Amino acid sequence: MTREIERVAQIPVAQIATIVPIMITVGANRIIPGVAIPHPVGDPEAGPEEDKKVRRKLVLRALKALQTEIFEQTIFDSD
Repeated sequence: MTREIERVAQIPVAQIATIVPIMITVGANRIIPGVAIPHPVGDPEAGPEEDKKVRRKLVLRALKALQTEIFEQTIFDSD
């Protein structure tokens, strides 16, 4: 679905996912590794402040991915 949005509508898509090999297999272009399967975009057990930091980091990484021109599948796993 993400590839079609990029191809047809020409809108960049960044996908946060916990199982990166599946995202590669299905053809996602901009992949942001998530935290864990039950909570891909946060860590609620770390407490509210730490969870907020984790979520902010992932969102900033996704925004960076959206601004990056890519020519092949790219995993954005660091800032």
